[in-house]
Amino acid sequence: MQSKIFTTEIGGKELSAEFSDLVEQANGSVIVRLGDTAVLATAVMGKNSNEGASWFPLTVDYEERFYAAGAILGSRFMRREGRPSDDATLSGRVVDRTIRPLFDQWLRHEIQIVITVLSLGEDDPDVLAVIAASLALATSDIPWRGPVGAVRIGANANHAQEKNGDDKFIINPNYEFRKDNKHDLDLLVCGKDGKVNMIEVGSREVSEDIVDEGIGEALKVLEQLEKWQKEIVAEIGKGKQVFKKPDITEEAKKLFKEKYESQMDEYVFSGPGKTKINELHKAWINELREALPEESLSLAGEYFEEKVDELLHIEAIKNDRRPDGRSMDEVRPLFAQAGGVSKTLHGSGIFYRGGTHILSVLTLGGPGDSQLIDNMEERDGNKRFIHHYNFPPYSVGETGRMGGANRRMIGHGALAEKALQAVIPEKEVFPYTIRIVSESMASNGSTSMGSVCGGTLALMDAGVPIKNPVAGIASGLMMNEEGEYKVLTDIQGPEDHHGDMDFKVAGTKDGVTAIQMDVKVSGVPREVLREALEKAKVARLHILETITKEISTPREKISAYAPEIKVMKIKPDQIGMVIGSGGKTVNEIREQTGTEIDIEEDGTVFITGKNGGAEKAMEIIAALTKEFAVGEKTEGKVVKIMDFGAFVDLGGGKDGLVHVSEFAPFRVENVADFVKEGDVLPIVVKAIDDQGRLKLSVKDIDPKFFDSKKK
Repeated sequence: MQSKIFTTEIGGKELSAEFSDLVEQANGSVIVRLGDTAVLATAVMGKNSNEGASWFPLTVDYEERFYAAGAILGSRFMRREGRPSDDATLSGRVVDRTIRPLFDQWLRHEIQIVITVLSLGEDDPDVLAVIAASLALATSDIPWRGPVGAVRIGANANHAQEKNGDDKFIINPNYEFRKDNKHDLDLLVCGKDGKVNMIEVGSREVSEDIVDEGIGEALKVLEQLEKWQKEIVAEIGKGKQVFKKPDITEEAKKLFKEKYESQMDEYVFSGPGKTKINELHKAWINELREALPEESLSLAGEYFEEKVDELLHIEAIKNDRRPDGRSMDEVRPLFAQAGGVSKTLHGSGIFYRGGTHILSVLTLGGPGDSQLIDNMEERDGNKRFIHHYNFPPYSVGETGRMGGANRRMIGHGALAEKALQAVIPEKEVFPYTIRIVSESMASNGSTSMGSVCGGTLALMDAGVPIKNPVAGIASGLMMNEEGEYKVLTDIQGPEDHHGDMDFKVAGTKDGVTAIQMDVKVSGVPREVLREALEKAKVARLHILETITKEISTPREKISAYAPEIKVMKIKPDQIGMVIGSGGKTVNEIREQTGTEIDIEEDGTVFITGKNGGAEKAMEIIAALTKEFAVGEKTEGKVVKIMDFGAFVDLGGGKDGLVHVSEFAPFRVENVADFVKEGDVLPIVVKAIDDQGRLKLSVKDIDPKFFDSKKK
């Protein structure tokens, strides 16, 4: 095996790229390493063009291998890796969204990028996946306008706003930093040529200025990564294959100019949605159907879309004009409703923003309902806040297959979850597992941000004590080759389809909680993003006014249909006693009270139940783990009589001995003359011996208790 290795330093760590003949059949391949984390990226282009297709056939697969983490995961019956985890899907989407804009979208050769995680150290492989995909493509003969870089920027906790200089940002923070609540900002930036073409942000209400500074810090690293990759390409890169862009005939172009061009303005600027545009598009295709072969009709459709794109850009940039007549910064009409769907739901929210309508429904469960995380990157973790997103075909007026979650649904759900996660109370404050499902009921622009708003309404309706309400908005961009541009607030319909940027920002009144950005151009300058951030903030505050007018604070009580959770503490050395041999004791309590009982290593006990079951179970466990002190007064039931005294049950499996001398201040000859089994006696703990046995007394608490039986 022959290989060539290139290295550079990023954030104080060596980054290396190894090229070899290991995957010699691929158009391009590379192994990229940072610390103990390594990923393999391969790039392959199909030999045949898919003529007649109306889309660019790019596929990105992100493959987790459990051996990378030194683990054998899965069930006892299935040790092979199955379908991609949500984390793998999200990492694959990051790569896809970064590299896709740098292809000519008219290409019809299938291109597949496969990222395989070979080893997992303390560094996240998703950043390496982008760099590896970039190098595999850039050094291959596949036509592509890279390379592109990727970097994660972290900001220290305790308010990044108050920190300065090198102490504020960390380049490619490791897992420990990101998962141990040491960060306020987790920013992933990809880009080239001093511009940004992909952003992912999860943060804790940080200011727009901090996000902007983080982007500035990222651009410095991206410049270094791009320079390093270009040096590699110059040394070992292959010559690119050349393809000619297909085009429709001059006769068809002439027909369009004479008959359809004059109608474009009327149809494109006819209001929200694409209904009118689609009518004109259909008429254009139908007129060409007899004159052109079937494979050329897709080219005619693309030509039409290019003309729509051109018109939208010119009118937005030159005339501040939008298809539905709104101003550049205007948010569509809003509607918010907290609850009211059904009294049996634990919480619900309905949110409208123009033609985007979302129903979010929340369910509360106990700690045992949390999602077990057992994947390549995290073992034995638990997730207590979950947001799922559904996009049924009826939301866009279509028919289609139902069931399962595709990549888009997983990505949108995760984005909304990230946006809301920042305000979810700690387990110590609100021990419930929280699941929100957001249903896209009608879609016309950014249902993911609508889900953030619907999710906030559901949280407050359910009585979850969130720190602040969260809202989200999507901004767009129209930019020409001369660099002129306009930022559009609350994009929908044609603006979403033909715009150059989809910039989603979610946050509270105090700061940003999540960002996701995709582009259709090679990149967006920092100053454009800065403007988009500020405009998104204004729109977000406007939406929050609508939400808080409907419900200003979380409801004081949770739904009567939600389970009740009681929390108590026992000593860690009492855990075994509560669980019992083989779980016998705790299972008996569960069955007796109809509850779920979860016990943590520190002795925290969470009891989840309904109809008073949680209270009853807590009383049983409290009695079971109660430790008596000398002088403590209580009552007990006589369970056994002996010549020398009586054994008394104090509850919770605790008993003690009342010696014959401790019944009364006078001599007791026969214990059976004074008590019988089942009698309840007033008791005081007189002593506890070195084996924990209780010595009890009746006379010390009530000397006259047996006077009536004195002979």
